[in-house]
Amino acid sequence: MTDRDKVEAALVVIGNEILSGRTQDRNIAFLGKALGEIGIMLAQVRIVPDRFEDIIAAVNELRRRYAYVFTTGGIGPTHDDITAEAIARAFGVPLHHHPEAMAILEAYYRKGEFNEARQRMARTPLGAVLVENPVSKAPGFRMENVYSFAGIPAVMQAMFKSIRHELGGGARMLSATVPTALAEGDIADRLEAIQKKYPDVEIGSYPYYQKGRYGTNIVLRATNSERLKAAEDEVKKLSSPL
Repeated sequence: MTDRDKVEAALVVIGNEILSGRTQDRNIAFLGKALGEIGIMLAQVRIVPDRFEDIIAAVNELRRRYAYVFTTGGIGPTHDDITAEAIARAFGVPLHHHPEAMAILEAYYRKGEFNEARQRMARTPLGAVLVENPVSKAPGFRMENVYSFAGIPAVMQAMFKSIRHELGGGARMLSATVPTALAEGDIADRLEAIQKKYPDVEIGSYPYYQKGRYGTNIVLRATNSERLKAAEDEVKKLSSPL
């Protein structure tokens, strides 16, 4: 597969709680795997604080570079949930209360519960298309190629599944893992030679330490199953698999 054939995406994780370590992000692994299954490579992830300038800069750079951009976090009812406004500013459009989102949330809450804070969850950039939220109803939204999801993993995953059919991918990325009992330094030169022989196969080495010994897991990724298998066979010759 050539670079021209690749379909790539980026993720912007928004939230001070992620950067402080108070919250462990679980959306990156889910999105990387889910996108890979439909032939989209998650090429870049950025974690940014709840600051307008950081969100705007990340979204504007990445939406011009990648086929899809996803954001997680910052679309709730509190003062620090600023994603909708930041993306409106990034696209140079007004922020408004989306009529359909208002109707969904008004129907969801009991009388008197749909207060001003909860109405913040109906705000989107003007022109945005809603993303369904089957879990807690407060919708996400899409502006052109930028999808904004909730940060809560269960909600984020449900939102992604609701728009998965909209995404156009390339060839599905296949992978193989070869565990070895050798340290990276023992196989680096030979592994580089294999990579040069198979430029269409991504080859990564991931060291580990177990039972007092170093070893390396070799991970290969490609869209062509025959080329993947050929490269895998050569990697296996470096060391007997564990």
